[in-house]
Amino acid sequence: MGMHYEQDGSQNQGNGGGFIVGLLAGAAIGAGIGMLLAPKSGAELREQLSGRANDLAEKASQQYRRASGVANDLAERGREMYGTARDAVNRGTQEAQRYVRDTAETISDEMADVDMPSTRGSRS
Repeated sequence: MGMHYEQDGSQNQGNGGGFIVGLLAGAAIGAGIGMLLAPKSGAELREQLSGRANDLAEKASQQYRRASGVANDLAERGREMYGTARDAVNRGTQEAQRYVRDTAETISDEMADVDMPSTRGSRS
């Protein structure tokens, strides 16, 4: 009678960025609430909130730059791997074609060397 939840694997992919954004947003909200509840003057509170917001924005920007760099590195490695695989397939195709051509020539040469008995006038 318990509820059954199916979890699709595609929902879990790519949630790393969302988790970080949620974590940063939660930290900012928590810090803001804490500051609002602290006994301070309005000017002090605004200054502190502004500083925290700037810190948070800088951290988010750093994380974005780091993630972009990692993504670019992975994309470059993927392009290199694709190029290497493409070259290997091309070499394999050329080798297979050369093998088939050489084998056909060998069979053709051997067939030409075979002395076929004449069937004319050999009826018994």
